[in-house]
Amino acid sequence: MVDNTTNAATYDGPVGRSGNGRAAPTPRPAPATAVHDDPADLATIGVEEEFHVVDLHTRELVPRAGELLDRLPATSFTAELHRSVVETNTEVCRTLDEIRAELTRLRQSAVQVADRAGLGIVAAGTVPLRADGDPSVTPTSRYRRMLDEYQMLAREQLICGAQVHVGVSDRDLAVAVTRRVQPWLPVLLALSTSSPYWMGQDSGYASVRSLVWQRWPTAGDPGEVTSAADHEALVAELISSETITDPAMIYFDVRPSAHVPTVELRITDANADVETIVLLTGLFRALVRREVAALRAGVERTAVRPPVLRAAVWRAARSGLEGDLLDLPRSARPVPAAEAVGRLVTDLRPQLEATGDAEQVRELTRYALERSSSAARQRRAYERRGRLADVVDLLLDETRGRAARTPLPGVPPPPALSAYADAGDEVFGPDGPEPTFRPLLAALRTLGAAGLRQREHDRDEEQRARGVTFSVAGEASTRLFPVDLVPRVVPADDWRALRAGLVQRARALDAFLRDVYADRAVVADGVVPAWVVESSPGLRPTGALMSRRGARAQVSGTDLVRDPDGGWYVLEDNLRVPSGIGYAVQNRRLTRAVLPELPVPDDLLPADETPAMLRRALLAAAPAAADDPAVVVLSSGPGDPAWFEHRLLADEMGVPLAESGDLLVSDGRVHLVSEGRRSQVDVLYLRMDEDALLHAPGADGVPLGWPLLAAVHAGRLTLANALGNGVGDDKALYAYVPRLVEYYLGEKALLGDVPTYLCGLPEQRAEVLGRLDELVLKPVDGYGGDRVVIGPRAEAEELDAVREQILAAPHRWIAQEVVALTTHPVFDGTALAPRHVDLRAFVFLGETAEVAPVALTRVAPAGSMIVNSSRGGGSKDTWLLGGTDQPPA
Repeated sequence: MVDNTTNAATYDGPVGRSGNGRAAPTPRPAPATAVHDDPADLATIGVEEEFHVVDLHTRELVPRAGELLDRLPATSFTAELHRSVVETNTEVCRTLDEIRAELTRLRQSAVQVADRAGLGIVAAGTVPLRADGDPSVTPTSRYRRMLDEYQMLAREQLICGAQVHVGVSDRDLAVAVTRRVQPWLPVLLALSTSSPYWMGQDSGYASVRSLVWQRWPTAGDPGEVTSAADHEALVAELISSETITDPAMIYFDVRPSAHVPTVELRITDANADVETIVLLTGLFRALVRREVAALRAGVERTAVRPPVLRAAVWRAARSGLEGDLLDLPRSARPVPAAEAVGRLVTDLRPQLEATGDAEQVRELTRYALERSSSAARQRRAYERRGRLADVVDLLLDETRGRAARTPLPGVPPPPALSAYADAGDEVFGPDGPEPTFRPLLAALRTLGAAGLRQREHDRDEEQRARGVTFSVAGEASTRLFPVDLVPRVVPADDWRALRAGLVQRARALDAFLRDVYADRAVVADGVVPAWVVESSPGLRPTGALMSRRGARAQVSGTDLVRDPDGGWYVLEDNLRVPSGIGYAVQNRRLTRAVLPELPVPDDLLPADETPAMLRRALLAAAPAAADDPAVVVLSSGPGDPAWFEHRLLADEMGVPLAESGDLLVSDGRVHLVSEGRRSQVDVLYLRMDEDALLHAPGADGVPLGWPLLAAVHAGRLTLANALGNGVGDDKALYAYVPRLVEYYLGEKALLGDVPTYLCGLPEQRAEVLGRLDELVLKPVDGYGGDRVVIGPRAEAEELDAVREQILAAPHRWIAQEVVALTTHPVFDGTALAPRHVDLRAFVFLGETAEVAPVALTRVAPAGSMIVNSSRGGGSKDTWLLGGTDQPPA
């Protein structure tokens, strides 16, 4: 080692290799100046790190280390037993800051070379994925000899460790120290644990590497060794037994180095987090210094029985930082890992202060315990999507140094996430953040802009892996469903009032649909003008063929907006094929996956119950003769904009997902044809347009059309939602919904409507034409923001075009007063910024009326009030508060 502080020979170059037989650096004479045997002189430190080489495309371990070593300096990088491993050796250092800089420098060098080869390096005890075939051994005579001798034992050593060196030149002293530090090695192992996966499986251990490593005949505890001579005699015996061939094959948990004048810690896993290696280095140096001082002071070693020490090592490998560790050397009783780590740091305080490491080690310890072990982080990465490739991605990012999500010790915290104040905002009003949002805001500010940008990357990866996409007409490819990371919170009082109003509105509209396709009493009684019904594009002859039994709108979606005064208003109703339920459920799961630290209110409604509620409503719609109703989700296929939602709801409800070509109408009944077998269908949950359904070919190639309608009319099949429901969400009818509530239910409407003008009425048309630049103008059959013109933001040419269309077909247009939609903060990449939002809520009508415990907040782009995703809008996870005690209405 360079510049060794003891009176032995010093070495030029980096810390020596620990077991590949590389020649040790040539010694040079020590300076003539005597160096006192004081523990303060035991200052030099160095680290050897081993890295797995993985293919960036497959994430698999590959035997391509040689390609990297050919391009890296041999003074710092070398080969290992397997061709899938590269080892680095730091220069000799004196401070933890120096060792951090050295580790980072070497990693960056390796990463740059690996990137150019399409490879990555991973610092971890194991990598969960490896390419097929037998592992490839580095082609040296020594390694080939080892493979021939040890066979399976050599082949399975697809593991990596981190070895920490502390300069101790006196060989007798070094041997004695290795015995004295043994009781604390399990704590150091627990801090390093990074190998939960082995050969594609979760091992159940935090460090499976330890188990594999301990199979070497010279691994573990060396037993009682009394001096350097005794140590050399032990090595000689092992060589003469032909168990090993050279001293470098002594794989004790801690040993006097075979090549350099150091005590070498070998028990620890490699770790992707540089800060963990720095912490281990600081603690091990302090341990060595303490035991050297105690030895020179004549303090007896605290012995631990070998079986108890083995049990402590096993416990550390099993649980890492997430379980208990044995309280050695005080007793063999288990204590929480955090307690054992904290006690070690406290006990080493004098030595840490002597080297100036005390504050940094305390911070690093806090950081390690808060962040949890690498093994635990890897398991969390896997649990998100069940993909081992995600584990490898995490390790690649951490090894690169770009995945840390909590402030590193010594690094100043990022500036607070900037916000704003706006009287029309749901969160940042003039009086500061709303109380219900403050815990969320604190968590978001802890992450900061950089942390949130990383989570956006995680969000996109999560969405991409799960296929959470939607398509836009005219585009060949799909887009990731846009989700802003900042959840929206709907307070319990608001949701309680909305829930009652939503149920009321859904019942009234369903009653209208049943009436309009039967007696039309609502028209005869003068509640709704005949022209509103008869001119509606949604009025379909097929609607009269639907079942008269039960609900027609098993699923309704209601779009709501909130004004700055806190009032909620219905913007429009969706009774045909309302979408968004599955995306709302997925948004909640996405938040849990990429922002697990967000504080969750105790009364947050459980999103995962939603598919079961939908299934109950669909089963209730089954024909009376169906004893065990069979439900099928019918989609137009992967090209449908909401294909992801169709798949999710079918999977969650446990029912088949079908396309028209999977259906066969035979003998007046509808069957699902799957894998050559037929099964009767009782309820089709329609997720496709009516016209597309009737013209789509069935399994026999014949359009479903009339045969399907005949089965419905005969009461053998229910379509949910019923055909012809578009008359109920016609925007002209919207103006009459409060009257429908009073007419059918005998109640006053609980939800407010936006003041609406019907251009089909001459006096209202005249007012609209005189105020085009003040109103929102909508075609009655518009959908998803299509052809909506916001008068105050429109150009003169747009308003002229709308005027001509209204004059040509007045009954096809309505106008509404502009509502001052509230805004809600979104993360725009650098700060929190306001965006207009609405809320789509869902009601299921079955044997009872149930409001879904999820809703979809839709977000308008900057400078817009149009929230539809096909028009550039986004969405949010929506936290509906109110507890779980919500009996069916």
